[in-house]
Amino acid sequence: MDLNFTPEELAFRDEVRAFLHEKLPADLSSRVGEGEALAKADYDYWHAALNEKGWLAGNWPKKFGGQQWSAVQKHIFDEECAAARAPRIVPFGVAMLAPVLQAFGSKEQQDHYLPRILSGQDWWCQGYSEPGAGSDLASLKTRAVRDGDHYIVNGQKTWTTLGQHANWIFCLVRTDTAAKQQEGISFLLIDMASPGIEVRPIILIDGVHEVNEVWFTDVKVPVANLVGQENKGWTYAKYLLTHERTGIAGVGDSRAGLATLKRIARTEMQNGRPLIEDPLFAARLARIEIDLMAMATLNLRLVAAADAGAAPGAESSMLKVKGSIIRQQINDLARRAVGPWAMPFVADTDGNLFHPGPDYAAKASNVYLNNRKISIYGGSNEVQRGIITKAILGL
Repeated sequence: MDLNFTPEELAFRDEVRAFLHEKLPADLSSRVGEGEALAKADYDYWHAALNEKGWLAGNWPKKFGGQQWSAVQKHIFDEECAAARAPRIVPFGVAMLAPVLQAFGSKEQQDHYLPRILSGQDWWCQGYSEPGAGSDLASLKTRAVRDGDHYIVNGQKTWTTLGQHANWIFCLVRTDTAAKQQEGISFLLIDMASPGIEVRPIILIDGVHEVNEVWFTDVKVPVANLVGQENKGWTYAKYLLTHERTGIAGVGDSRAGLATLKRIARTEMQNGRPLIEDPLFAARLARIEIDLMAMATLNLRLVAAADAGAAPGAESSMLKVKGSIIRQQINDLARRAVGPWAMPFVADTDGNLFHPGPDYAAKASNVYLNNRKISIYGGSNEVQRGIITKAILGL
């Protein structure tokens, strides 16, 4: 489903497709499509290629080094990248921190950090969640105590995605323990090379090292690294989360996943016929496709509204909930479609692990297991339903 694109927008889509054809290596696209874990070098390559073209942060304002894309252009770019199976742009610097700095950061912070985000000199990670403060983020316990020209930070963050690669982390910290939860939080930028920081890997259920714990023990952070005002960090956190959830539906990824699922179902056989001809399987596939079409329609409405100047609201939560459900349903059906080949590995007679099935089956279980996280990150679906209930239904 497409918008009624203008000739200029169609020309932009053709330019994006040509760029992807020229700059996206086939082996990298294949690995993304198969759900393989990418190395830092893969992300760095794609980051640099997009930055050279000027498209890494195409929707940034021009005064900050972006192209000031319209919402429709950003939609076109995201859809085409997903269809081509390009690596995702690591969002923490480009899509999360940067909007906060552009809206609330000092001129010095903008001039220093934004160019380094674009160049790849700084790789950022997000210090929000804690063991006792995930969905209830405002209950975070990590403390920052003012000591002259520095804050002294103590505490722990968890589920820090790709933190093992990062050299900077933006953190929510508690700077006033006497205030109400949301009113005593500040937003700090912390150098990961600071003494007292320890990164501990968390190995996920699919066996991949993607997330981490980050521990802070008497970490000194210059007061100049405070974004905005002290104790106003919750305002900036909500602003960041709104941007995080915009596009989180993953319509393009779901479309690509659905196309892969259909190819699998045409290849796998059941009772002498392609699986896609099985009535029960076909019905489940159709339901997912119908839901995806409906979600894509809502997404396009929001794109059109954003192009007219509307700010994202609770609709972002609606897309987040439905998008995560659809992607998990696609993963689940793909895992079921490959049957016994979904087993990640088997052992040969010498005890060596290998995958005996077809290539498309090799990562079916890994992707299914890893993507259980989709309904949790960016605010769990349960919390998003609460936002929808309050903001839209007024309950």
